[in-house]
Amino acid sequence: MKPEHAPLPAQMAGTADGTAFTVHGSGEPLVLVHGVGMGKEIWTPQIAAFSRDYQVIVYDMLGHGGSALPAADATLRDYAEQLAGLLDHLGIAAANVVGHSMGALVALEFALAYPQRVLRVAALNAVFMRTAAQRAAVLERAAALAHGGVTATVDSTLDRWFGKPVPLALEQSASMVRHFLHSVNPLGYARTYQLFACSDAVHAEGLPSLAMPALFMTGECDPNSSPDMSRAMAALAPQGQLDIVAAERHMMNVTAPDRVNRRLRIFLETTRGGVTGCHSQE
Repeated sequence: MKPEHAPLPAQMAGTADGTAFTVHGSGEPLVLVHGVGMGKEIWTPQIAAFSRDYQVIVYDMLGHGGSALPAADATLRDYAEQLAGLLDHLGIAAANVVGHSMGALVALEFALAYPQRVLRVAALNAVFMRTAAQRAAVLERAAALAHGGVTATVDSTLDRWFGKPVPLALEQSASMVRHFLHSVNPLGYARTYQLFACSDAVHAEGLPSLAMPALFMTGECDPNSSPDMSRAMAALAPQGQLDIVAAERHMMNVTAPDRVNRRLRIFLETTRGGVTGCHSQE
């Protein structure tokens, strides 16, 4: 890992009502919500980049890391309420919220349920309105996870996220992700993945009422969180922005952190002045 992406010491760390969290830096609050199977440490490059001028909050979503398990019938609202409870604990009235993959669904759910608490929202590698074939494939993966356990799906997950074979330049990132997948709570992962598999259409009616600047960013080569999905979401959100990162796949926050961080910073800073509607691809 590059020195500029090395972990920074936390100003605060602990567990609040079953949610494990850390807080880094000071300034305007910036919450980062990880994807299914990952953990709060997956945001290390973003913590390093943003904690100089933001109060960066990372936490383990339900069923992951040091956080409590979700109920068997948990909904996205339960995951959004987990974030609301954490912000209450920290005394934060409103924050910027950035989510990746499953975390993007949580971020959007939180923004729709608690609009007064969200300054800006960014959905990275989000899923939206899967095709019938995509939906069948993700449900098949959820079933394999439920019946075969985490180890039965790790290799196929890495193939989708990094390519097969993993490019030499991405081996370190793939190794880190493999570690997360092998370390995750199997039941928490299975329950969360099942919800992820069934939630791609849940915000179709809500996005037109999204009340704050919203960035939809994904990798050009991410087939399951495709550019077309982000394009459709950005078109529905009143203040939606689209950003496609050329040549990147699903785990772009760790495989291309400098590019992703730069784009996130531009979004956060330009929308502070009310500028919206940026559509870019490089």
